[in-house]
Amino acid sequence: MSISQNNYIQTNSNMSNRYFETGIVMIGAGNVATHLAQAIDAQKIPIINVYSKTKHSAQQLANKLNTDYTTDINKIPAKADLYIIAVSDSAIASIVQNLEAQNKTVVHTAGSISIDVFKGFSQNYGVFYPLQTFTKNRTIDFSNIPICIETNNSLLEQKLTYLANSLSNNVYKIDSQKRKTLHLAAVFACNFANHMFSIASDILKQNNIDTNLLNSLINETAQKAIDLSPLKAQTGPAIRNDKDVIKNHLQMLKDRQEFEKIYRFVSDSIFNYNQEK
Repeated sequence: MSISQNNYIQTNSNMSNRYFETGIVMIGAGNVATHLAQAIDAQKIPIINVYSKTKHSAQQLANKLNTDYTTDINKIPAKADLYIIAVSDSAIASIVQNLEAQNKTVVHTAGSISIDVFKGFSQNYGVFYPLQTFTKNRTIDFSNIPICIETNNSLLEQKLTYLANSLSNNVYKIDSQKRKTLHLAAVFACNFANHMFSIASDILKQNNIDTNLLNSLINETAQKAIDLSPLKAQTGPAIRNDKDVIKNHLQMLKDRQEFEKIYRFVSDSIFNYNQEK
């Protein structure tokens, strides 16, 4: 999925840090919150407090940032330059409703939740969505991660643009509807693809075959999709409509009905999709 270059935004890298003199509050201490907070901290932008319902998670992230934490939403500092809500999608509305955000500048980091979740609760609000899969203990280069921004006013857009450009070389202005579409595409590209890797690994484990044999294939599959486009990179028995190989594979999966259904459905989808193209 390509994003219009007209939506690509930058700011002057020499701009002063005046936007975040008081600091940022991180609401959440999970995968996204951990990576985002550490990336912000690396730019010498202060994270003045971490909130999480779980003491261990809040304390763990706060220790990494050398800052304070709380498990009581009512004890979050009342004055900060920005409040970043980086929690599960289902928890965002509750956080917004309990944050007393009317006089706060607040954003969430979710791909599938509209900016409208803030309406009636805050005067300055937006979305700061890093398009990446995050796991706490993995090192990741934030400079390559697309960051998608949406705000309800131009002054906040400037503020978030400055923050995003301090973290990443790829910053885009994208509204809620397009961001939902982007998130849907990301689920296919990341979550569904990874599930296929899990199934492949399971099949090998069940037959006492080293799963590391797939590593080079997985790497090349991802890189080829980037270099050529996924459509041009597609190979395999389904696109060739190799019925003998497909029949044999289905026979091998006869005792794993769920895998058999997935194999049959995806094979049909690959063939039909490429016929249409």
